[in-house]
Amino acid sequence: MTQMRSPHTGAQYTITYGDYRAVITEQGATLRRLDWQDTEVIVPFDANEPAPTCHGQILVPFPNRIEAGTYTFDGNTYVLPIDEHERNTAIHGYGYRERWTLESLQESAVTLSWRTPALAGYPFDVTVEAEYRLDEQGLHIVIRATNYGDRKAPWALAVHPWLANGLHGYGDEIDEHNAQCSLMIPGNTHVTVDQNLIPTGTEPVEGTKYDLRQATLLTEQPFDDAWTDLQHDDHGTVTAVFTRPDGVVVRIGGDETITSFQVCTGTHFPAPQHPAGVAVEPQTAYANAFNTGIDLITIEPGSTSTTELFIAASRA
Repeated sequence: MTQMRSPHTGAQYTITYGDYRAVITEQGATLRRLDWQDTEVIVPFDANEPAPTCHGQILVPFPNRIEAGTYTFDGNTYVLPIDEHERNTAIHGYGYRERWTLESLQESAVTLSWRTPALAGYPFDVTVEAEYRLDEQGLHIVIRATNYGDRKAPWALAVHPWLANGLHGYGDEIDEHNAQCSLMIPGNTHVTVDQNLIPTGTEPVEGTKYDLRQATLLTEQPFDDAWTDLQHDDHGTVTAVFTRPDGVVVRIGGDETITSFQVCTGTHFPAPQHPAGVAVEPQTAYANAFNTGIDLITIEPGSTSTTELFIAASRA
């Protein structure tokens, strides 16, 4: 008998509203595709393949890198497995590897949850809920982390969508296509890094290629950088704007807990690992926050940390 099997990324949860359609996977509660008016807003990927370069994933309980996989929190030192060996770092947390539990599914919304495993390197009992909801304004993502343990828990997150450039290129031609796109990042400060992409400090963006406070063509690639000192509006919202040559405008951002954006153009990535677009990642903290404490969230026992994010499309 032939056994029916789900895709390798698990169950696929499709939600729709008006011109929007999104697909979220059981593995990692990952945003596998987002379409608007039958146009790809993010680069989709095969449900039977690993997400290329963390595409669409929720990065918890930390985004980006922890230097040497070691950190000290609340007087104790913890050691995480090294999973980026060439840079000797722990990267992007653990939530993207696991199957999440379906909590609710409606026509325009889905909620999944995941409990952090009992790991020596992160022995904190945190349960994460990820709610995806579509309406006329686009996709809303609400991530709630509740500390059910008896000690404080360090916490940071990011979402990692690759915004589609609309040109469906392959390999190095994607760099040329991305150069036809413009990006606005409302950040006054650029994070400097060492050879392992661990932050070494910050610098003003004024007078550098990192000044993207106005819409700027991405002609000065590569970018694999973080921006901070973000400009939030009167409602506490911060928004980055990605404009494609076909006139599609993608807005991505979040609430006051978003303190930085990471941007990666994927310049000269190996062709199979290079999505046809640009990663624009809202973050509550940038790399190595478990060590530096910069923008790190501490969740007290019994408390919940909530972050609200969004992705929306329109035409110029």
